[in-house]
Amino acid sequence: MTDRSKKIPSFIRRIPLFTLGVAVSVSGCSAPAPDPGADQEPEATDTQLAAVSDSGTLKVCTTGDYRPLTYLDPETGDWSGIDITMAKNLAESMGVEPEFIQTSWKDLMPDFLSKCDIAVGGVSISMERAQQAYYSEATLDEGKTPITLCENVEKYDTVKEIKQPGVRSITPISGTNEKFADANYPEGEIIRFEDNNKIFDEIIAGRADVMTTDASETRWVANEHSELCAVHPDKPFNFSQKAYLLPLGDDEFQEYVDQWLNMAKNDGTLAAAEKPWFG
Repeated sequence: MTDRSKKIPSFIRRIPLFTLGVAVSVSGCSAPAPDPGADQEPEATDTQLAAVSDSGTLKVCTTGDYRPLTYLDPETGDWSGIDITMAKNLAESMGVEPEFIQTSWKDLMPDFLSKCDIAVGGVSISMERAQQAYYSEATLDEGKTPITLCENVEKYDTVKEIKQPGVRSITPISGTNEKFADANYPEGEIIRFEDNNKIFDEIIAGRADVMTTDASETRWVANEHSELCAVHPDKPFNFSQKAYLLPLGDDEFQEYVDQWLNMAKNDGTLAAAEKPWFG
């Protein structure tokens, strides 16, 4: 990432440099002075900020399977979630329409790089992703914590308990949840599940014992399913942050999104997006 404290402001970088009143000699001749009235070619720009404005569409990659942040209703085709609402607000601030492009956690990065202007919906900040994309400022501070049947909270409240042989840990395929399970529960049984929208039903049905996921998701699930309880969501196993993926090297677009996000956090926009999900 560029150190912003050392960055030349973008408006300064765009000021053309002119040599005024200086004659340039080439083979004994002077170069003609530029004609102030002549048409000038517009300066080329490679920022997505201009590209989105020109196209009239903000293309948003998101999985649609990670409530409360992103959800695609399979029956109606309607999108909902905190980050869906926020992406709509970002598009509105730019005077364009949002276009949501469904992806999967496995294909998130290649789809973002080839199809989208931004990716939202519970994207964890990782150094691996940071090699291929910029991040916005963090939208959420949290970490991994378990969720299980309420009667089993004390059985699965530590990594040591969950990694025991015979404990069935369920996780969606790809993404940071699977990586956490692989790294921390090697002695236990890891169940890799395709459908993140139905994954918690497996615990309720007794086909899995516990899932370790982000604290925000455990809070929402516990609110939706009375049988399930979030295990110490205020004291997760680790620290992580959520943010939005942005094009690598595009300082102007990143600066715009960060400024919009800072305002949204302080003018009630983000709080209003969260209220239907967290109360």
